[in-house]
Amino acid sequence: MCEIIEKGVLKDIVYYVKKLKMSDLPQILALQQAVVNSLPNQETLQPLTIEEFQYILQGNGLMIGVFVDEQLIAFRALLIPELDDQGLGKDIGLVDEADLKRVLYQEISNVHPDFRGYGLQKKMAQIIMKKIDTSRFDYVLATVMPYNIPSMKDKFYQGMYIAALKEKYGGKLRYIFAKPLHKELQLEKESVWISMGDIEGQKNLLHNGYVGIAIKEQGNKWFVEFKKALEKGLE
Repeated sequence: MCEIIEKGVLKDIVYYVKKLKMSDLPQILALQQAVVNSLPNQETLQPLTIEEFQYILQGNGLMIGVFVDEQLIAFRALLIPELDDQGLGKDIGLVDEADLKRVLYQEISNVHPDFRGYGLQKKMAQIIMKKIDTSRFDYVLATVMPYNIPSMKDKFYQGMYIAALKEKYGGKLRYIFAKPLHKELQLEKESVWISMGDIEGQKNLLHNGYVGIAIKEQGNKWFVEFKKALEKGLE
């Protein structure tokens, strides 16, 4: 068994967190399928393939899992991406190969439907982000589908911001979230709120140096808050 990273209690349920390995793959796949089956809109999640999980578990990233009585109830993954034309690093303006190699992806995060409401997403985020070797990496990037509100809130909670809005994964619209590990983004005070449904308006703001920093619901509609970056932190 791998070294236990953390132990705790969810109300009266004892849990522990450990780094996942290849032998955990059957439980990882089963949990992912349980999560997919529970979603009212399965488009909100981009499941990973067996090969993608294997790639991470073979040393190209990090996966941690939360266990109760040896049952995997949640996991979160970081991926060291291969360099290709579809890379998120290029989406946020990185060009040099040396810079692109210093990018990590915050990949899939799943919590079993029976264990939602315990704050496991946040807990896993805190743990896994502390495990990043900041001497090797400068940026953590992630993609989120518009209107996937829990995932967007999760990214903002971690101090990430919307750096781009593009079609990924064969034409699926996604926000590109970014978190520089060595720079703090400086923003102008003035905010612009725009409907999440106004795709072209958001793309225009992002093109003109704005970043998305928060969301709110108003009148049954969701809005995104944008502020102009004084220093993008993406060069």
